Parts: sequence; C-alpha cells; structure tokens
Amino acid sequence: MTTDTRPLTPAFTPEQRAARVEELISAMTLEEKAAQLYGLWAGASADGAEVAPHQHDMDAPPTLAELLPHGLGQLTRPFGTVPVDPALGALSLMRTQERIVAASRFAIPALAHDECLAGFAAWGATTYPVPLSWGASFDPSLVGEMAAAIGRDMRAVGVHQGLAPVLDVVRDARWGRVEETIGEDPYLVGTTATAYIRGLESAGIVATLKHFVGYSASRAGRNLAPVGMGTRERADVMLPPFEMAVRESGVRSVMHAYTDTDGVPCAADEELLTGLLRDTWGFEGTVVADYFGIAFLKTLHGVAADWGGAAGAALSAGVDVELPTVKTFGEPLRDAVAAGELSEDLIDRALRRVLTQKAQLGLLDPDWSPVPPALADFAGPDLSGLEGADVLDRLRGTVSLDSSAHRDIARRLAERSVILLSNDGSLPLERPAKIAVVGPQAETPMAVLGCYSFPVHVGSQHPGTPYGVELPTLRESLVAEFPDSEIVHVPGSDIDTADTRGFAAAVSAAREADVVIVALGDRAGLFGRGTSGEGCDAESLELPGVQQQLLEALLDSGTPVVVTLLAGKPYALGRAVEEAAAIVQSFFPGQEGTSAVAGVLSGRINPSGRLPVSVPRLTGAQPSTYLAARLGRRSEVSDIDPTPAFGFGHGLTYTSFDWSDLETDSTQAPTDGAVDLSFTVRNTGPRTGVEVVQLYLHDPVASVVQPVQRLIGYVRVPLEAGGLARVAVTVPADLASFTGRAGHRIVEPGELELRLAASSTDIRLTAGITLTGPVRQVDHTRELHARFTVAAVATVAAVAAVAAVGREEPAI
Repeated sequence: MTTDTRPLTPAFTPEQRAARVEELISAMTLEEKAAQLYGLWAGASADGAEVAPHQHDMDAPPTLAELLPHGLGQLTRPFGTVPVDPALGALSLMRTQERIVAASRFAIPALAHDECLAGFAAWGATTYPVPLSWGASFDPSLVGEMAAAIGRDMRAVGVHQGLAPVLDVVRDARWGRVEETIGEDPYLVGTTATAYIRGLESAGIVATLKHFVGYSASRAGRNLAPVGMGTRERADVMLPPFEMAVRESGVRSVMHAYTDTDGVPCAADEELLTGLLRDTWGFEGTVVADYFGIAFLKTLHGVAADWGGAAGAALSAGVDVELPTVKTFGEPLRDAVAAGELSEDLIDRALRRVLTQKAQLGLLDPDWSPVPPALADFAGPDLSGLEGADVLDRLRGTVSLDSSAHRDIARRLAERSVILLSNDGSLPLERPAKIAVVGPQAETPMAVLGCYSFPVHVGSQHPGTPYGVELPTLRESLVAEFPDSEIVHVPGSDIDTADTRGFAAAVSAAREADVVIVALGDRAGLFGRGTSGEGCDAESLELPGVQQQLLEALLDSGTPVVVTLLAGKPYALGRAVEEAAAIVQSFFPGQEGTSAVAGVLSGRINPSGRLPVSVPRLTGAQPSTYLAARLGRRSEVSDIDPTPAFGFGHGLTYTSFDWSDLETDSTQAPTDGAVDLSFTVRNTGPRTGVEVVQLYLHDPVASVVQPVQRLIGYVRVPLEAGGLARVAVTVPADLASFTGRAGHRIVEPGELELRLAASSTDIRLTAGITLTGPVRQVDHTRELHARFTVAAVATVAAVAAVAAVGREEPAI
C-alpha cells in the first residue's frame, strides 16, 4: 500500500469531494484507515461516577498523543464531560483540532459529537423540556424550532454531530429512560422526532437516531436487559418511527441499541443494520456504536470470544464508528485483518461512509478552518486574536448558549406541554389568600431537569459548580405568579427516603391554608443516582419514597389539594385521581418549566398539553400501554385491571369544544385508495384555547391480532372563544397496513372505523368505512400520513361553504 504523503487534490463540489474520499482511501495505511473509525473520550474521568453503562469496566483509553500519528475519527463530548465556559471550550476544541490536523499525514480533522437530548449538553446552555414533554405538546413544528436553535449553538462552538433524538417507543413505563422518549405511540414518536431531526440538520449538525432498535422493549422495564419482542411488534411498533425519520428527515447517523432481539445483538445484526436500514430503506449515512456497545458483544452478550471478534462482528453487520473511545477498532481490528479473519474491504466500506460524511461537513475542504464561528470575530485573519497569555481572560463569558430567544422557545414548549389531568373547578385559582406549598419538588431547582441535561448529567458530579442557567423553583414561580397571596412552604418529605417526620408540619400548614399545592415527582439521575433516568428503573409505578403517603395525608387535611407533578414517568396516584381538586402533570419541563406550571395554576396559560403516555390506575399493572389488543384490556378472567386512570392523548383545558357535522366523501375506498372526512370543531367555552384533534384507526377484524386502536394522525386547532373551524382530513388506505402472517406489510379489505377523538378514551365522532378489492402488499414507499386542513370559519352558516376545502400536505 502506498505511503505517498504528497497533498491530494482538494475539492469543493460534491463530485470532487467524492473523488477526494476515494483518493484518501487508496492512499491510507491500515492504521490510518482504522483511526478514522473510532473516537476518543479524552476528558472522561476514571474515578468519577459513571455516565455510560459499564464505563469503569473498560481499560483506560490511550492518550491523544498516542493516537495522533495515524489520525482520529471522532472527539467524544468535548463540552459534555466537564463544566467549561463555552468560549474556552470552543478554544480548547479548536486547539485540539489543530493538533490532530498537524500530526497526521492527511490533515483530516476529527468529527466532534456531543449530547443534545434536552438541549446542548454544555455548561450554560439552555435546558429545554425533555422529549416526553415534546410528545405532550403534540406540536412537532415547535420541537423543530427548538432543535434548530440547539443545532446552531452546537455548530457555533465547533461540534458536528448530536446524539439525539431517542425514537424508542415506551412499552413499560417502569423503564428509567421513559423521560428520554417521546411517548408510547409510534406515530407520535415518528412525527415529533422527524421534526427534531429536520431542525438539527438544518443547522448543519448530524442528527443521530437511537436506539436502533427495541431498546425500550426490555423485560420488566429494566435498562440494558433482554428484550421480549416478536417480529411483528418490532415491525409495527418499534421500527416505524425510524423508518419515517430515515425517509423524511435527512438524518445522517443511526446508533445501534445495546440489546439483543431473539438472541441477536443489534450491534451484530447484519439483517437490521445493512439489510433493512441500508438496502431496503436506502440510508446512506453512518452507523455509530452506542457507548462501549461493540465491546459488549464480548463482555455482555457472549457472541465474540475476543475484542477482534467483536470488532469483526460489528463491522460486518454495518457499524461504522466505535464510540466513545477506541477499544476494539484499534489493534484488535488490525490484528484480525492481518490474520485473515476479516477483509480489509469491510474497513474500506465503513471508511468511505465516514469520510463522505466529513466531506459533507466541509472537513476535507482545503479552506477548512479550525476556528469555530463563535470565535471568528476574536480570531482575526491570522488567528492572532486567539493567542497571548491573556486570551482566556479575554474570551471567558463572551459566548452565550442561553439567549433570550432560546429561553422563549423553552418557555413556549414548556407551556404547551403542561397537562391538566383533572379539575373539579378549583383551577384556575382565584387569588387565594393563603397557599400551602408542600412537597419535595417545591424548592428544588433541578426538579425540572432530565438526566441528560448538563446540570444533572455532568454538573452533579462537580459540587459547587453553578448551574449555568437560571432555575427558579416552583415556590419561587408561585410567589411571582400570586403576588397577593401568602405562600407558606413546608417540604413534607424527600423524594425517595422513608422519612415521614415532616408530615405533621405539612398537614398543619395545609389546614391553615385556602389551598394546598403539592409538588411531587422524580429526581433525575444516572445508574441508581435518581428515581428517573438511565439505569434508574422502578419496581412499580408508585411515587418514590413516601410521596404517596404524604399526598394522602394532605387529602385528609380537608383543604383542597392541587397535585403538581414534575416527573420523568407517569405514576399511579391512588385516591388523588378522584379526591384531588386538580392534577397538573409535567414531564421535566426544563428551565422555564416552573413558570409554565404556575401559569396554568393561575389561568394565565390555558393548558393544551396531552398525555404522550398513559397514566396508570394501579401501581403494578405493567407493562401496559394504550396500544393493547383485546386480550390486553380489562377482563373477567384476571384480577389485574390495566385500565389507565388517564389514557393516552388525554388533557383538559379551561374552555370546552364541540365536535359536529361529520361528512365523508364515501363509505368505501379501494385498498389502494383514500377516504376524505370533514367535521366542525367549535370553541363553546369562555376563552381562547387549543383542541388537539386525534385520529385513531380501529380494525375490528384482521388476519392477525391488532391493537384495539392506534393513532394515525393529529392536528392542533387553536380557536378563540366562540370560534369554529372546519377540519378536513384525507386518510390513505396505506395507514391501515400492518405486518401479515407471511411477514409482509399488507392492506386488507374489510370494515374499519376512523375515530376522531380528543383522546384515546374520548371518541367524539366515528366514520365507518369499508376497504374493497384485493389484499395489497405495501413497502417502505407507502404513504405514512393523513393530510389535515384546518379552515377557520367566521359563522355557522359558512361551515357548508368550506366542507369541500382543498387538501394540503402535512407540515410534519
């Protein structure tokens, strides 16, 4: 193999970039090729708490200096490892890139990746609501706006790839990572995640789908545990969000799941990573390993005898990049090639994908500069502005990742994600004279943050470090929201201890108040350091610690109790479902979250959030989601009732809506056709509000067992008091498809119900249709969306005039 070190022809056009990639592949040694296929986690502490599973089971990684002569493919979490001022972090990354380029023959920069699940995981960056709140908003466009803002910040400081979003569909709410998911319905997950990816990619950041596939279907909701999932559940529940994202979002990277399905680990599943993802769906980007996932083929799965065998299995299956740091793709991979156990062609295949992605990012262009946009004004034409002994002092504090525009997005998303579960008329609160604020979440700044937010994920390991963003507590937001009320705060209990000594003071304060606001929920953390988050799975869906007992003691006080939840998963609330004056649910709503909750309590905000996951009635009725077949519903032959207290899609408002005048263009359609529906939604209440129209499909007779109903479309309909709109929707027959007995996706003739609903448990209008013609096989090119049009109507008489309104493609 040639070792010619002469500079290769630079390029700018796509054709020239492709040629550059091929020139590099032909000129590189085996060591240089392999070096492009792994990352380095240089800042990971060997003695700190784990932030990745089995992190401390691995050997210490090599140093950057040891790797530099051959080049380096990725830099792992330059901002998401230790707290660092954003400007100084950008300078450090710039200097690291200069070292990488200067030390290797071909001057190829590393691709830098970081986490961005609930905002850029960097100190001082805006902390947005977690993905479960994205789902609660039923507002993909706003999620896309958030993602674009996140992406712009990452790109500004020199990061290229974001390890988000999570497309796992919730199957068991005891799983600790529920907070990271978008919900329990694949269509909601797919549309919301696709919008997020489009936003992130629009800023030039490589988005990463994860975890492909089945991670959330683990038995008993345990993290990184065996998956009990059949091929049909995999095809019809777990895969559709990934399929939609690959087809529609422009996503450029996929991360494999840790788990195995039917004995085959995802990291070694060629049928999944190559056959389905690339050959069928046409994905052309990179497949990256979940952290240490390739090594787990040896240590956890036992399908490889040594590190070289693990590397070969993953590379053969279609994994291109080992993250977070080099373990198997270094010397073990090279030794396997030298021994004839692995073809170098497989390395070239992965390398081609990696270099193509770097070329797309401009990292192979001759005018590439290590200076990130955030430092460009300081650098000057000769970079002299970034030199000198005082450069750190000059730069510190000059880069903001938490602008007022970002906080505005965080505020709007938090407000739209708060869910009013129940209300006996006590809300909105009418200037109560005295409010007792009780509960462990009332005075906890990080009560609004998920486990992948920087203050929790990293900052918690650095005591004394400021949060980096403003995190008003719920009590502080209530004081601001109710300036004329006397507010008394009593904690009552901790999040997860058995200490009940605070109950008496809490009950006493409740009895002396006009209303009690009790703040309950989770503490986000990692690997047992919280009650929600990665590695923080729950035995049951009872509130952690003694929070349920505290809640019941307050219910017995005789004072109206308003329950507020700042949590990462849904919890059974026992008596409170019937006895609480109101219940307000939020899922780690981010730094603007407590203001959003307070605004809902006061009525400043009319709630419009809807449940992305069902709220259970019983603590132990798991696993259970609304996507249950008939045998998964309540029956007389089991004494466990899985009926939820509040079903998927549920959410109340401070106004009311009437649905009427359903019209269909036909009661029949061929199996390759479509049906058109239209109906009127009227705001019959006293104030402006948003109705979330949800469209469910019920297939009463099919050749294989189907869920009783499943979501196939939704749209937010904002209306002023007294306002009405004509909602039209075109429903392609393709949306009735499912995986048949032969393993192919089919559309069958027969009767169907199209249910127009305010939630999965509140069906407002039903259209019965019949599909006619032969059984039709469909594939990955089938239609995925119902197409909604919402036309505001000035008068009732005008409804008929817009009943035949033109159809539009969905915005998501």
